[in-house]
Amino acid sequence: MSDPRFFTCAAPATLAELARIANATISGDADPSRMIDDVAPLRDAGPAHISFLDNRKYIEAFRATKAGAVLLLPEFAEQCPPGTVALVTRKPYMSWAHVVRRFYPSRTSTGIRHPSAIVDPAATIGSDVEIGAGAVIEARAEIGNRCRIGPNAVIGVGVVLGDDTEVGANATINYALIGQRCRIYPGACIGQEGFGFAMDAAGHVPIPQLGRVIIEDDVEVGANTCVDRGAGPDTVIGRGTMIDNLVQIGHNVTIGRGCVIAAQVGISGSSRIGDFVAFGGQVGIAGHLSIGAGAQLMGQSGVISDIPAGVTVAGFPATPSKEFYRQTAMLRRLVRERKERS
Repeated sequence: MSDPRFFTCAAPATLAELARIANATISGDADPSRMIDDVAPLRDAGPAHISFLDNRKYIEAFRATKAGAVLLLPEFAEQCPPGTVALVTRKPYMSWAHVVRRFYPSRTSTGIRHPSAIVDPAATIGSDVEIGAGAVIEARAEIGNRCRIGPNAVIGVGVVLGDDTEVGANATINYALIGQRCRIYPGACIGQEGFGFAMDAAGHVPIPQLGRVIIEDDVEVGANTCVDRGAGPDTVIGRGTMIDNLVQIGHNVTIGRGCVIAAQVGISGSSRIGDFVAFGGQVGIAGHLSIGAGAQLMGQSGVISDIPAGVTVAGFPATPSKEFYRQTAMLRRLVRERKERS
């Protein structure tokens, strides 16, 4: 359960309200006016809490729970312990996300500008914008309504932030146009020069990077992630994409809508990523490649050639996952047979 020093729970809600938010159905003859005060895991929940079950691994915890209500799949409804109300839904985890957001909505802007913040007179600041201690907003930057700029963040010359976008402490943003409702986590660096230079034995010559970073609405960029600006074409991140911490996105990369990119992924310059691609942790993408829509790249995959749409790959070099597993099984068998012969 949440620590009240850090998190403030909203007002209680009725089962009817939670069912509506979760797109769920109240099973049996439970009273829809019953009040629920908070959310909690199955093992910790009490009669005033709501919890969820989305994985059979936790079925025993579910059978022993004291929760007042549980979001779950239809096949588990009849297994609810006494006193627990089943809220039946086809997507318990998605329903849980909506319910948690009901009890713990995102913190809104206070509209307060700290006295130590430095805002250039040529910057445009929307209404109800919160600017933290030591933050710097440079000339011609445009900050939308209700944005939150964390302590020591730097918003560079000409940068645009859409309404309701949040920039974490010590983040640095330059040469970028960022949409609405985005979250840039602490320490992220967006818009720095890409890794581009002409190589020569007499000395490498850096090539000026003249593009921008375009981040569409509802994107999250994790802590200490770096997004290079384009060399001429822009670097683009599509709407609703979620990027974890410590990710490197090179110059000219185009990422589609709704992608999920886990920690320590590296995407080399000029690669094109389709919509709804999922990256496991530590995936590496060589430059100038195309990853088709809906592809899934398992953790630590090394991608050195194009990946068609909808394909799941693993290993290095990345190959279709079933083939990768067959190769691994064959190698293990060969090693075992060799040991047996020796």
